[in-house]
Amino acid sequence: MPVAVDLLDTCLLFLFVFFLIFYLLKNKHPHNFPPGPWGMPLLGNVSNALDHHAIEKVSEKYGEIFSLRVAGEKIVLVVGYELVKEVLLTQGHNFLDRLVSPLCNEVFQRKGISTSNGYRWRRQRHFFDSQLNKFGESKRKQEFYIQQECIFLCDAIEDEMGCPFNPHLIISSAVANVIASLVFGKRFDYEDTDFRNLLHLSAESTLLAGSPLVWLYDAFPSLMKHFEGPHTTILANYSKLLGFLKKQIEKHKKDWDPFNHSDFTDVYIGEIDKRRKDTDAAFTVDNLAHCILDLFETGTGPMTSTLLWSLLLMAKHPEVQKNVQAEIDRVIRKSRRPCLMDRASMPYTEAVLHEIQRVGNVLPLGVPHKAFRDTTLGKYFIPKGTVVVTSLASVLSDKGQWERPQEFYPKHFLDDQGHFRKRELFLPFSAGKRACLGENLARMELFLFFTSLLQHFTFSAPQGVQLNVEAQGASARSPKPFHICVSLR
Repeated sequence: MPVAVDLLDTCLLFLFVFFLIFYLLKNKHPHNFPPGPWGMPLLGNVSNALDHHAIEKVSEKYGEIFSLRVAGEKIVLVVGYELVKEVLLTQGHNFLDRLVSPLCNEVFQRKGISTSNGYRWRRQRHFFDSQLNKFGESKRKQEFYIQQECIFLCDAIEDEMGCPFNPHLIISSAVANVIASLVFGKRFDYEDTDFRNLLHLSAESTLLAGSPLVWLYDAFPSLMKHFEGPHTTILANYSKLLGFLKKQIEKHKKDWDPFNHSDFTDVYIGEIDKRRKDTDAAFTVDNLAHCILDLFETGTGPMTSTLLWSLLLMAKHPEVQKNVQAEIDRVIRKSRRPCLMDRASMPYTEAVLHEIQRVGNVLPLGVPHKAFRDTTLGKYFIPKGTVVVTSLASVLSDKGQWERPQEFYPKHFLDDQGHFRKRELFLPFSAGKRACLGENLARMELFLFFTSLLQHFTFSAPQGVQLNVEAQGASARSPKPFHICVSLR
């Protein structure tokens, strides 16, 4: 019996040494690879990778470019404007690919826009860019949809007068309806049960995506899929979202008129027939559903968070709110709706909106890129396939570039004469070819929603309440749930 025990101990020791050597060799850095801290075996530096504040602390020791290991994946982190600019712009062609995690791949199956790569991504991105960003009728239609939604939003806000309320659901409904109008040619009532449920599913999935257990799933998908966890909820939520979107597409197909395209879905259905021979471009109904999911995800969550930050910060800084309202009264007055032409005449409001985005910092680490080929970054070698993460938070709060980086200070975007000034370091939408697909639409929404709300209302903290400006979330930051008071002007 003791011999058998000794043999078992020897085998276990051998296996431990074998896996330890295998682990060390597998995680050995290539020559001249960015340095970084060693993490826990198998898990790596999960706690550091999830938090941009932790990343800044690691940067203090290792510099503006360093590496972490997250769930067996080597990740290069880039901090500071010069290197972030290098990844996104100067060498943007070398970092075009996207990291597709196992969980993300289960949801999108390499379809859509944000998680596809190569030829398919180029064709899909080009199509949606041409539809979203072209001038003329399309841009006027986008402005019209937003202006119409501003009316519904203001009516819903007015109904909340009299007691403190949480504005999250109303704001997210308004923002999602802009996307719905563009892709489906219709909006949904804020009280629509299915619509509200879909918004909840999307918000819940975004919040859960930053969970350490999700990173664990991405490290060991074949193992973790047998257990319940946040990944289970995320997959179930996205299945329901895609099911809803496919039903809307099928309705469009039944009523489709080749001579009358009223929304993006109509146009895309026309492209399916035109490009049926180009199978690599993947113009299919299934891919359309994933592309629309992309638009809702990227177009609803970040904009909802930004508008929530705007209400919270206006209530927190009533003197700034009064100055914005004074400019609205001078330029727009109360007799008409705000329009995009007003922006050029409203430098203070523009400065405030830019500062809200800087402080809100809703995507602190941007979206991970992947090296398309072997390249050099700074003084380090970056092999093809390496995941590269840019810390947009480090740029938006750079102590050497912003006068008061930790404060809400609209003068960051005003010159001595009170004119609006652009700042090269302002990168809330990232930059380059992989920048936010709907950046122009988002800027339109932010200006029109914000000015419409402050044209009609004044926002304030509930009596005796000190508003909390702390954020929640890891990969996406939003204000912690709050209640606010509103009064007619």
